[in-house]
Amino acid sequence: MDNSIYLRAGSFIDSDNPEIIAFTQKHDGGSLPPRERSVKLYYAVRDLIQYDPYSIQPDARHLKASSTLAIGRGYCVAKAVLYAATLRASNIPSRIGFADVRNHLTTERLKALMGTDIFYFHGYTEVYLDEKWIKATPAFNQELCVKFNTLPLDFDGTEDSIFHPFDSEGRQHMQYIKEHGCYEDVPFTDLMEAYRVHYPRMFSESGMPTTGDFNQEANLGPEKGMN
Repeated sequence: MDNSIYLRAGSFIDSDNPEIIAFTQKHDGGSLPPRERSVKLYYAVRDLIQYDPYSIQPDARHLKASSTLAIGRGYCVAKAVLYAATLRASNIPSRIGFADVRNHLTTERLKALMGTDIFYFHGYTEVYLDEKWIKATPAFNQELCVKFNTLPLDFDGTEDSIFHPFDSEGRQHMQYIKEHGCYEDVPFTDLMEAYRVHYPRMFSESGMPTTGDFNQEANLGPEKGMN
């Protein structure tokens, strides 16, 4: 299989950006085999970049991997894009995948704004290792998971990492409803249109999404923060 297109830098997966390259070289372990490098990069993106569902912007420049790295936070798609970029910078094929999921790791305010607990076009990363594509979800950082009373999602480079562990009340944090497939780069126009259709309460008349502080909302604890 020719995976060369999944090694090239893209408009959003800008793996040739100097800051992306520097971040990758700092965290991928250098001369380690691809699987070990992919795991190290997963944890770097998962825990060093804060999950922020209020960081969606209608300006495509904000979804570039280098932009997410620069601000140190991003929502699921942004973090999946960043992880894909670091993988390509480490010469590991990667692509971006999308699915509709029912996500219980949310807050009452965010759920009210969304009008649903379904996250449409949730983003994840696919990594090509040992002649197969493996799913990885670096969205929820460890610090945030502690606040929501659940374990963070791990990745070992051998199996799909998409379903979060159960919390103390027996709820699974990610239920996949519909797959939208994988892409060489982000289909930005389709992505923004899906958000505007499914989350009209989150966008103002100007088209800008409602802002918030998800980390502060999470400080309310699982009883008030969870749906």
